Amino acid sequence: MGLVFGDIGTSPIYTLTVIIALTQPTRENVFGILSLIVWTLMILVNIEYALLAMSLSRKGEGGTIVLREILVRMIKPGRQMVFVTFLSYLGVALLLGDGVITPAISILSAVEGTLLIPALSGLSQGTIILCAAVIALLLFIFQFKGTDKVAKAFGPIMLVWFASLTLSGMISLASFPGIIAAISPHYAIEFLAKNGLAGFFVLSEVILCATGGEALYADMGHLGRKPVKRAWHYVFAALVINYLGQGAFVLQHPHTKNTLFGMVQSQAPMLYIPFLILTIMATVIASQALISGVFSIVYQGITTRILPLLKVDYTSHHLKSQIYIGAVNWLLLALVIMIMLIFRKSDNLAAAYGLAVTGTMTITGIMMVMIFSRTKKKWKVPVALFVVLIDAAFLLSNLHKLPAGGYWSLVLASIPLAAILIWTKGQRALYRALKPLDLETYLMSYEQIYRKGHIAGTGLFFVKEYITIPPYLVHCTIRSNIIYERNVLISIIRTDEPYGLESTLTAGLGTGLDAFEVIAGYMEMFDIEQLLKEKGIQEKVIFYGIEDIATANPVWKIFSAIKKLTPNFVQFNKLPAAKLQGVITRVEM
Repeated sequence: MGLVFGDIGTSPIYTLTVIIALTQPTRENVFGILSLIVWTLMILVNIEYALLAMSLSRKGEGGTIVLREILVRMIKPGRQMVFVTFLSYLGVALLLGDGVITPAISILSAVEGTLLIPALSGLSQGTIILCAAVIALLLFIFQFKGTDKVAKAFGPIMLVWFASLTLSGMISLASFPGIIAAISPHYAIEFLAKNGLAGFFVLSEVILCATGGEALYADMGHLGRKPVKRAWHYVFAALVINYLGQGAFVLQHPHTKNTLFGMVQSQAPMLYIPFLILTIMATVIASQALISGVFSIVYQGITTRILPLLKVDYTSHHLKSQIYIGAVNWLLLALVIMIMLIFRKSDNLAAAYGLAVTGTMTITGIMMVMIFSRTKKKWKVPVALFVVLIDAAFLLSNLHKLPAGGYWSLVLASIPLAAILIWTKGQRALYRALKPLDLETYLMSYEQIYRKGHIAGTGLFFVKEYITIPPYLVHCTIRSNIIYERNVLISIIRTDEPYGLESTLTAGLGTGLDAFEVIAGYMEMFDIEQLLKEKGIQEKVIFYGIEDIATANPVWKIFSAIKKLTPNFVQFNKLPAAKLQGVITRVEM
């Protein structure tokens, strides 16, 4: 409940407040809005993620990258492959952009609840932003310790949070039981029909109730399909009861400024401050869950080679998913505080929120339609198509937010998207520019030099794959005559599976030339020195290649800068520095 439903579980803090600020709280409008909220949760979370997406996985893993891995095996190279690849990159970028807005809106909206405490009602917006920024700073500072340290507190706190939502909703429902009729979809249809274009634009605020729904699928690999689905049933019931209760409260108190906080304060004034503290804790947990999710997405991107290598720290001996990426952490913090300062209020932030979420949901829907149409589960195609149409309607309604700050969703998503596109295209162009040798051609020169003499001991040379010899190795061994008594070409190959580790030693490629291959799952962590010792390899020195890129092309200049700023292959795999020798190759791109 803490790790998966933190985001969607804290949406009742601001969803109805934002919608009611835009529409008159008449009986017809409130019933229509509540009906829209209930059916948005039903279609976009229950059907799209819990029913359809969670039936698609690779070894229990979920997410946009996993959908791409499933689809790539079903389609032939060509335009479709390019389309699928770009869709998955866009989906990843939108999710990463969402990782900035969610902590900002969640923490700000919780801190704004202090204004309902009489003694603090005069707090300036600047003070509220400062408090929210301090909470965000503390949250990001403690990331390096790993979420497993605080995970034990997540469950119980969120259990109390959902119980509070249910209880406050039920008390409010008791005062006006007739509001339960709002569950009927005909109120939603009536609302959209009567209000026309204005009603359609209200959808862009209704989507706030479903933000965080994608976490069901993304976190499936860490926790398993069954626990996530079971927990969702309780969360869904708590959310619906609370939204209905808020609706009943709005009808009786149409001038309230903050619906959830106003409702709790009117029910139990003595418990308001404890509830406010609980709200802040819940929003911190929601932000924490999203930050952990961003780390996981970036890590999947690194290991599937769509993102550059970044320094990764593993914070748990038990959970492989518990990682910390310092560069991502501090960049996220800077962007979260920047967004708080730009938008100042959670109501304003809601204007920027929704584009990234609906974009991600639409991409997931399109990819699911493509997968189901190529499997035996063809009956799911019409259901998935219906979901895509609903997703598209929400996405279109969010487009009017672009001038009001919605463009920030695209600005934030464009940073990782540009990085992915430049990195993937740059890697391919660099590989072509390096002009590697094939093993047979290399062996002809190698054998001649080996016979002339060699250095005592074992030398390791990192290569992408041992059948392809990189230019730095030719420079080292052929031009500079650095040949050891035993030379081992070492390559690390990441598979599309999350886990699995095997290492093979291929001896006798040439005289004194062996190959050592490590095949590991994209989420697998291993000690390379330990693997070498197990195969009886005691290295004297380790060589690796560094490319010095010379280019006049501005895009490749950015690629070169990214390469210089991020750790190279050797630093990423934490190899012993004392034995390392970097060999520079100048490349024209």
